[in-house]
Amino acid sequence: MANDVTLISVKAEINGDIRVSGGLHVDGRIKGNILADPDSGAAVRISDKGLVEGEIRAPNIVINGEVKGDVYSSEHIELAKKAVVTGDVHYVMMEMVMGAKVNGKLLHVATDKSKKAKPVTSENSQAESGATSATSGSSLGSASSANPSGMHTSDKPKTAPTGSSTLK
Repeated sequence: MANDVTLISVKAEINGDIRVSGGLHVDGRIKGNILADPDSGAAVRISDKGLVEGEIRAPNIVINGEVKGDVYSSEHIELAKKAVVTGDVHYVMMEMVMGAKVNGKLLHVATDKSKKAKPVTSENSQAESGATSATSGSSLGSASSANPSGMHTSDKPKTAPTGSSTLK
C-alpha cells in the first residue's frame, strides 16, 4: 500500500512517534520521531509549512520545511529550497537545492548488496572509491598529509617540463 498517503494538515500538531509504511505529507507540526522500515519504500514529505521536532528515519525523504533532529534516509533524500535541518543528515543518495540549509553533518552511508545501510568509515570509503582523506588537523602543505589529487605519486601522468607557466 505504498500509494496511501497520510496528511498532517497545517492546523494539526502531533505529540509522539509516528510509524509509516506508505506516504506521509506533513504540513503541520510533529513533536516526535517519524519511523519507517528501510525496506518499506515509504516516502516522507515535509512541506514548507511543516515542522518536525525529532528524528526522521525513512527510505525516501523530501524536506522543504524545518526539521530539528537527525535525518536517516536509506534510499533517497531531497533538501528543497526552503529546507532547514538542524541535525545530522545520513544519506545514500541526496539532492540539495540552492537555498537549503543544514546545521549539522552530511554523512554518506554506503549500501551493500542486501540494501542494508551501513556507515562509511575511512577504511571502506578509501577501498570503495580509491580516494584519500586528510584529518582536519593536518595541513595540505605538510609531508604527512594526503595527496590532494587522490592519486599516488607513481600514478601521476608523466609530463614534459614546459618553458613557461603562464596561460595565454
